[in-house]
Amino acid sequence: MAAKKKRTPNAESDSWVVIAADSAVNTQKHNSDPAFVRLRNPATDEASLYLLGSGDVQLYEVKAFQEDFRSWFIGQAVQRDGKLIFVTPMDPLYLILPYLIKSGREGKFQPAEQLVVDEAFPACSRLLSCTRSLAAMHHVTEEKEVGSKKFHRYSEEKTMKWLKKKVERTVAALKIRNVSVGEGVKSATYVRVKSDPDDHEEDYLRYAHGLISEYISEELSGALLKHLELPELTSPEETEPPSKMRKLSDKLVEAGEDYTKFNSEDFARKPPKKMTTAQKTLAKVDRTGMKPMSSFFSPKVKAEKK
Repeated sequence: MAAKKKRTPNAESDSWVVIAADSAVNTQKHNSDPAFVRLRNPATDEASLYLLGSGDVQLYEVKAFQEDFRSWFIGQAVQRDGKLIFVTPMDPLYLILPYLIKSGREGKFQPAEQLVVDEAFPACSRLLSCTRSLAAMHHVTEEKEVGSKKFHRYSEEKTMKWLKKKVERTVAALKIRNVSVGEGVKSATYVRVKSDPDDHEEDYLRYAHGLISEYISEELSGALLKHLELPELTSPEETEPPSKMRKLSDKLVEAGEDYTKFNSEDFARKPPKKMTTAQKTLAKVDRTGMKPMSSFFSPKVKAEKK
């Protein structure tokens, strides 16, 4: 469903357009409103915005899609903030996992409420109220029960099995929807949604691994890559000729082929950053026979009259 979300009354500049499932805003079963909260992002370790549904029973990921020069017409008013907010269900165990890993270094069994503690993000304790949280802890921890109380200790082995199942389910969903993930995806601009018969299982695993890696740390992503027995991709900097290597920066370059525009300092300032999983996947794409994007915008050559 689509809805307009206001944080303060009569403040049109303080509104958003939100697309969310009915379950995210349903308050019939619980006498409380959904709440936007800031929690520690498991992949970046920085603050990110999430939504806790009514009664904290479900966690939702909040993603904003924004383009330049976009606005909304809402009723008789124009909303200048053109963001489109997507609210989608998310497994809270992804956000709990970093706390379990940190406490696991102590090697002790502890109750869940002592494991998920963060002074910088006190709302993290509300994750344990989510329906799936405590019931799913056994997927990533060893458990002991004393009386009616459960105690947990992080298990890397069980976590790898849990993440592998996540990858396998993602692969199955990609195949059901006929999403092409191999060399059939010839460009980042044009994506073919029909499955290619040449798509290999490794391509699906690598693509699914990249999707799951958006919700785990870089270290855990690397460990999962080894657990899936997927080899590291070769960096394109090692295979491309020097003429094609460019430095990405915030500065605009007027002439792409005029190499005098580049300063030698730019190339020696910093070593190249480590490639993301998505960049490594795109590096495998076969670009044979593909035209550069600039060719679509080049002026047409007029034919001379005879």
